[in-house]
Amino acid sequence: MTWDQQQNPYQQGYGHDHGGYGQPPQYGQQQYAQQPYPQQQQYVEYGPTPVAEQTAPLPAVEREPEPRPESEPRAEGPAPAPDPQPKPPGRDRYFDTLRAVALIRVVTYHTFGWAWCGMVFPSMGIMFGLAGTLMAKSLERPALKVVKSRLRRLLPPFWFWGLFVVLAMLVHDWMPGWQIVYWVVPLGDPPGNAWGEQAWEILWYLRTYLWFVLLSPALLWIFRKAPVPVLVLSLVPILILNFVWSGPDNRLGSALWDLSTYLFCWILGFAHRDGVLQRMKPALVVVASLAAMGYGGWYAFSHQADFGTYDLDENPLAQAFWSAGFVLLLMWAKAYFRIDFAWLTRFRRLDRTVTVFNARAVTVYLWHEIALILAVPLIDQMWNVPAFEKWLPLDSQWFMFGVGWILIAVFILLCGWVEDVAAKKKPRLLL
Repeated sequence: MTWDQQQNPYQQGYGHDHGGYGQPPQYGQQQYAQQPYPQQQQYVEYGPTPVAEQTAPLPAVEREPEPRPESEPRAEGPAPAPDPQPKPPGRDRYFDTLRAVALIRVVTYHTFGWAWCGMVFPSMGIMFGLAGTLMAKSLERPALKVVKSRLRRLLPPFWFWGLFVVLAMLVHDWMPGWQIVYWVVPLGDPPGNAWGEQAWEILWYLRTYLWFVLLSPALLWIFRKAPVPVLVLSLVPILILNFVWSGPDNRLGSALWDLSTYLFCWILGFAHRDGVLQRMKPALVVVASLAAMGYGGWYAFSHQADFGTYDLDENPLAQAFWSAGFVLLLMWAKAYFRIDFAWLTRFRRLDRTVTVFNARAVTVYLWHEIALILAVPLIDQMWNVPAFEKWLPLDSQWFMFGVGWILIAVFILLCGWVEDVAAKKKPRLLL
């Protein structure tokens, strides 16, 4: 298979997971995730219960003494050891599992380009909802210290990744202007050329997350003044941008669209953390969720002619309402039914996988597109090996999906340690 033959199926499968919503491509892309990212913690490993020490066997001629009743005093001897203190609880495996599934869905979408992926599991809305609740928890500490901590965890992995991308674009005849400052602090979409677009277009998520982090102290203060009204009104900005004023045609406009699309999900995280969702009546939550998803789904399918697809990642209003309803149900169910997925620790391999995805979430998000890009020439070389050509499905996107995950695992080993450095931990290749 030629390079073009191998490249075409990938380009077809890549889909439209990018943003801008009418913004010119030089200002970056949007619509999928990841999430920035809270401090990773070690999970508690529960080993088997130790077996009690056995006493020496009694002589064969003696009978074992009958056990004393509970009320009878014990014979003199050393006092029994006190019960061990309960181990501190680990991370919430429900949220961690949602984050891991969201990242897998992101890679799946960028491989196959299935438009229905966003409706089955709106990864970006879920990621922003999780980040919002963790941010509200962190803001129990001084706000300035929390913001600095978030920036410290996000920017070093971004700089490390960006160094390779920027150098590669410079080699391919790209010369940046003053806008290169956005490669230092991505408050706006970093510039780049068409050669590296597939790699850097995912940075819309980091830019949106960064803005939410900076705005969170004020947003949380406003939310706590009137929780439910503020939560409902957080859908108003996307309605204004969609029907009244589309915003400026520049980096600011692109940021406004993304912030408005996921504002409800972020504040929904606040509502979960403060116990607002748990106090809501189940009937009200279900009706509101289904109404939001119904409107988002209807708008997506009824405006296919405008966007060329029903893909939520191309339609910000549909994305906002579908994600709002979907994430509301997930967050409310977590609070109301106290779901924690504690059973996951019984399946060590699965639990380990979830742990790795959460500890290396930024690495997976940043490097997965490069892994998929590199999978194309790698598979192309496999056609030169007769055995591979005969026995491997080299022309299948599923095969490229598998190769892509192998390369993602390689990047986790080679680059994941940067997240440890950013978190002021000892760098580790293996978790």
